[in-house]
Amino acid sequence: MISVSEAISYEFATGPDLYALCQQAAKARDNAWGKQLTYSKKVFIPLTNMCRDSCGYCTFVQSPDSPHSNVMTPQQVLKTAHEGAALDCKEALFSLGERPEERHQKARDLLAALGYDNTLDYLHDQCESVLTHTTLLPHVNAGALSFDELKRLKPVAASMGMMLENVSNELLKQGQAHYACPDKTPKRRLDTIEQAGRLDIAFTTGILIGIGESWEERVLSLIAIRDRHLAYGHIQEVIIQNFRAKVGTAMAGCQEPDLDDMKRTIAVARLILPDDISIQAPPNLEVEYGSYINAGINDWGGISPLTKDFINPERAWPQISSVAQACNGLGYSLAERLTIYDRFQHQDHKYLTPNLTQRVAALVSRAAHASRQLQGDIA
Repeated sequence: MISVSEAISYEFATGPDLYALCQQAAKARDNAWGKQLTYSKKVFIPLTNMCRDSCGYCTFVQSPDSPHSNVMTPQQVLKTAHEGAALDCKEALFSLGERPEERHQKARDLLAALGYDNTLDYLHDQCESVLTHTTLLPHVNAGALSFDELKRLKPVAASMGMMLENVSNELLKQGQAHYACPDKTPKRRLDTIEQAGRLDIAFTTGILIGIGESWEERVLSLIAIRDRHLAYGHIQEVIIQNFRAKVGTAMAGCQEPDLDDMKRTIAVARLILPDDISIQAPPNLEVEYGSYINAGINDWGGISPLTKDFINPERAWPQISSVAQACNGLGYSLAERLTIYDRFQHQDHKYLTPNLTQRVAALVSRAAHASRQLQGDIA
């Protein structure tokens, strides 16, 4: 792992220097993860698109005044989950706005009509429903949560996640990306990551680049993730996600990170973070996503054959076969994984409750079969 000062020194790496940095990161990736990249075949379940936060880049969240604002019904959740299972998805990604009932009467009313007074209790029961009625494994992305909230969700989720985004308090100021976002304070986000570690929850986090942070703040965000993983060993993957400007948002006119910036950040992340943390970058947010391979990623995240990326709806998922071809062209194979990584699956119920252990065991062979079939199709 490289030092903070060395990581900061790469801020302006370009041309041959960037190439050398990426080579170093790719070598570290190969040594730790071999010549295979992975993805999770998922279905996206946007449980509610209302939120008490108002991030300057977000189009997922809808105002309660919008006819599109909603809370999915149990029937809609199961319909989506069954359709995903029919397409051999293994992961049900529950993504939702944070605590909308604490800000919006419409959210309170919709929850009350379903028999609930808060979103997290409803989320718990919908994850349980998916476990009971389908073959899918829930992955929960519900934002900043307390120790008790995480503990309650652990038995119904194979893994959980929350983007740290950045440790900069400057982003909370008026006119910045996280202004008027009580759940986006670095302290609150870091506490969630730490509590997940205390509870032995296999956890996904990451940084969002290009939202007004400095390069040094980007590096310090990765260091903060590293420190918590070294304390608890629970972080399975770190996402490097590039900001994309969206019409109708406060940041619609902001400059997006270019490909070199993404490669630079991916490479530094690989060299800062311990080898057992997977480095992931979404393939639908960059046309030349294959370039990420030589920068040091080993995972593409969740890819859905059914549902769109509700966070970035203007960016369609690439076909899994196309991602496989991009990997093969650079000498790597592509394999399907489960939402919880292999090393967390066999630790005497430390990360998985007994009911989830059985479900994971049943899905491992299916994912392996799908990977062999995919490689056969490409060949």
